[in-house]
Amino acid sequence: MKIGIIGAGNIGGNLTRRLTALGHEVSVANSRGPETLKALVEETGAKAVTVAEAARGAQVVVVTVPLKNVPDLPAGLFDEAADGVAVIDTGNYYPKERDGRIDAIEDGGLTESRWTEQHLGHPVVKVFNGTYAQDLLERPLPAGDPERIAVPVAGDDEAAKRVVRDLVDELGFDTVDAGGIDDSWRQQPATPVYGLRAGVEAVTRALAEAPPERPAAHRA
Repeated sequence: MKIGIIGAGNIGGNLTRRLTALGHEVSVANSRGPETLKALVEETGAKAVTVAEAARGAQVVVVTVPLKNVPDLPAGLFDEAADGVAVIDTGNYYPKERDGRIDAIEDGGLTESRWTEQHLGHPVVKVFNGTYAQDLLERPLPAGDPERIAVPVAGDDEAAKRVVRDLVDELGFDTVDAGGIDDSWRQQPATPVYGLRAGVEAVTRALAEAPPERPAAHRA
């Protein structure tokens, strides 16, 4: 599968490592330019590209950048992507630590991923936003292993969600359908499922137990 990854931080870097190891054709980009990705490219065999090129021909695109930087991504980012491209959003809103106040999230009632989706102009599938980056390298397990970690997956496009869930399974993790993007508040920071290392049953229960109010510590 041809996969584009926008963002080469902890999550983006480790997804590049895992997906290339699984045999996927990975293009990776960051805000500083392809020349800054030399070490990652040499390690993994991925192709370093500009952000504008990352989705070209891709069947899956992973957007894993700070939320505050989403509006700065190029317009028409997915114009040259494969038909039906699935776009993964791993982002979280950290108003105090990083992103500053985003009124549409704070006052407008938008989930973080709905806000991201509106700026991207393309449906997204939210996954791995509460996953520890190192777990992508250290905790994959075969299907059926009782210790296998499950992650919630939210999205409105059922076909894209299926592609993403299959890819997550290939990466060595179970998935739980967390509903649509308007339900994705259940997996935002400070919810019971955020950072949870557990199986399908516990993840399903944690999603159901999520309170709808954003905690004060995670508001601007």
